[in-house]
Amino acid sequence: MNKEDVCILIPTLNEGKTIAALVNEFKSLGYPDILVIDGHSTDDTVSKAQNTGARVVVQTGTGKGQAINQAFRLLSSKYVIMVDGDGTYLPQEINKLIDPVVSGEADLVIGNRFANYEEGAFTGLNLFGNRILNKIFGLAYGVWLNDILSGYRAFNYNAYKQIELKKTGFEVETEITVECVKKDLKIVEVPITYLTRVSGAATKLRPVRDGFRIASTIYILTRTHNPLFYFNLIGGFLFMAGIIVGVYVVNEWIKNITHIPLTIFATLLILIGIMMFIFAILSDLMVSMHRENMRTMRKILKEMEQS
Repeated sequence: MNKEDVCILIPTLNEGKTIAALVNEFKSLGYPDILVIDGHSTDDTVSKAQNTGARVVVQTGTGKGQAINQAFRLLSSKYVIMVDGDGTYLPQEINKLIDPVVSGEADLVIGNRFANYEEGAFTGLNLFGNRILNKIFGLAYGVWLNDILSGYRAFNYNAYKQIELKKTGFEVETEITVECVKKDLKIVEVPITYLTRVSGAATKLRPVRDGFRIASTIYILTRTHNPLFYFNLIGGFLFMAGIIVGVYVVNEWIKNITHIPLTIFATLLILIGIMMFIFAILSDLMVSMHRENMRTMRKILKEMEQS
């Protein structure tokens, strides 16, 4: 592999304490192409990155998701390594991520932080929240991964050029993973080391708020990939709500108390729930047909390229 074919992409926001060392480490490993896309830092992140020889682009909008989306449009490298600029990942482990992509084993490689993390790198709430989000992702997409929120990833050209991001915040890692699943790209996880933050480098993640937003993103994006899960969840909620109201109405009727409006309401909830179940089946059928058509199209294009 020619290391000049690899671009190291580092999204930053106030990473002045770590960015220079991070860039220098990648350069010492022989990777000359380093792009720092900065989210309007108010410290010396930009000047330190420039002084170490990295290309620096200040993003046009705000948020990590917008920054990565902008960077993907700018880049044309054969391979891209995306790594957070907070110094919690080891540049020396880059081969773990890049090797499966170069060999063709994977289109996207995700570094699994939970394989080897320093004591104090995660709070108890972080560990619990990550496990829950990974389980929700597996249920929603049928792809069971250990660390969908990892910030250390490798992409080939085909992967990062196909990714279409709409989220602008910390949901971006989730959306990237969802996009790769939707596009039927090969995903591989590899064990990596995760370090504690350097002293004075505060995290920008708000566990409860951002965890809720990530979970919402996982669920909302299932509409186009797994409508069976999406609509069945809504249908199940409405159906059970109708049953609960119906049980109350019947119990009151036994006592010779009638609730006509509640009876109508319970009936509507149950009927709408059943309609959602039917809609889920029909939507899943359409998505399955579309997915099969896309696989056939990709196969034809691949055969045309080889001929």
